[in-house]
Amino acid sequence: MFFTYLRRELRRRRKAALVVASGLALGIALVIVVSSVSAGMGRAQDKVLQSLYGLGTDMTVTKAVAPAGSDAQRPRFRFDAQDDGSGGEQSSDRVMVRGFQTLAGSTVGRVGAQSGVADAVGGLSLQVVKVSGAFTRGRFEQGEGGGGQGFGRGGAQPSPQGRVEGGGADFDVNNYSVYGTDVTKPALGPLTSSKITSGRSFTRSETDARVAVADAAYAKEKKLKTGSTVTVKGTGFKVVGIATADSGDAAADLYVPLKQAQTLAGAKGKVTTIYVKATDSQRIGSVKSEIQKDVPGTTVTTSADLAGTVSGSLSTASSLAAGVGKWLSIVVLAAAFLVAGLLTSSAVSRRVREFGTLKALGWKSGRVTRQVVGEAVVNGLVGGALGIALGLAGAYAVTAVSPTLQAQLGGGGGAGGGGFGGFRGGPGREAAGKTLDVALTAPVSLTTIALAVGLAVTGGLVAGAFGGWRASRLRPADALRRVE
Repeated sequence: MFFTYLRRELRRRRKAALVVASGLALGIALVIVVSSVSAGMGRAQDKVLQSLYGLGTDMTVTKAVAPAGSDAQRPRFRFDAQDDGSGGEQSSDRVMVRGFQTLAGSTVGRVGAQSGVADAVGGLSLQVVKVSGAFTRGRFEQGEGGGGQGFGRGGAQPSPQGRVEGGGADFDVNNYSVYGTDVTKPALGPLTSSKITSGRSFTRSETDARVAVADAAYAKEKKLKTGSTVTVKGTGFKVVGIATADSGDAAADLYVPLKQAQTLAGAKGKVTTIYVKATDSQRIGSVKSEIQKDVPGTTVTTSADLAGTVSGSLSTASSLAAGVGKWLSIVVLAAAFLVAGLLTSSAVSRRVREFGTLKALGWKSGRVTRQVVGEAVVNGLVGGALGIALGLAGAYAVTAVSPTLQAQLGGGGGAGGGGFGGFRGGPGREAAGKTLDVALTAPVSLTTIALAVGLAVTGGLVAGAFGGWRASRLRPADALRRVE
């Protein structure tokens, strides 16, 4: 009897049911679109953050550079001309630790042993400055060049500051970045933000092998390919792979095994950056505090710290989606629930004669109330179905259009010009101050669909509660008065 009466009433009151369902549908569709766009914003931000320091990393540990005035990182080159004054081609490499002070390799173990740390790995960021040319009847000496901060492709090119005594010089300065990576733990570190597009990556057995992976842009500039040989400070490295950065600039021009990088820099057992992966994202804050306490003098930077430095339309849109969009969805949904309840209550008032007659025939108030609630829940489910369809259509439209958002990577602050508080993947990549274009998508998850179904049922119950309350107050005499 319940379903028979329900089917008849819904068919008879199609227009009123459609009005209630449409209101709920609009609210539910807005929730789906806002949720999916917010998820897309999160993916876009993750892509930007990943491009800065590597996939799977939750925080990095670094130490600020030496105070200004220290000559520890000043490159010094000295060339002597031939006695006969004929000159000759000469070259000299200077390998410097880049961006940060070094940390003892044992610090990696100390950090990894902290509670809440799933894994930790060290890396060494280097800058290579190569001066080559012909020097005649004298001596060329460079002693007051830059401190190794900001060299490299994409950064400011240094102007060699030196002098030629008693002769002339014709020389070139070439500088590039090298990063020593722990090949035994390929899941952490800045190389994870790039994809191997030619050749291969390192193998775990190549801990001290003379092999290298070149960034695609640098390889193109220097005409390198898989199998080529690059020479760093007199040591030849075979290029085994070409890596292309997912977005933004690569962390370094060349990647070599950590031990080889330490040998080149004369920094045995040293690292500049420790990449840390937490066991649980909820523990990142406590892990950061513990590391700062256990390893004093270091800077621990989390992905949340880095996210705070990203500005531009991506950041603005994300804030709007999380703030205005969220509250707009709540307000519209609440209004839809209220309107559905009031319309249902009004519909019950117009059916006073009908329900009064049913009570006169023996229907109890509970049975009438259940009938009204049943109709309202069906209306809610219909509204939910319409809302899901509209929401999916809206999300698909956003994904199809894929509007481009810009992420401005803040370049201020940070130890030694490292930017982001020393959080640019260790090598202090030159992406700071640059703008990345990120395409926005609107993925719809099963969780969002489940939420929409729950809202549809909730809306139906709210409307049913309004209508049920009104129906429960009806008396058989109401029907008689309406007849009169």
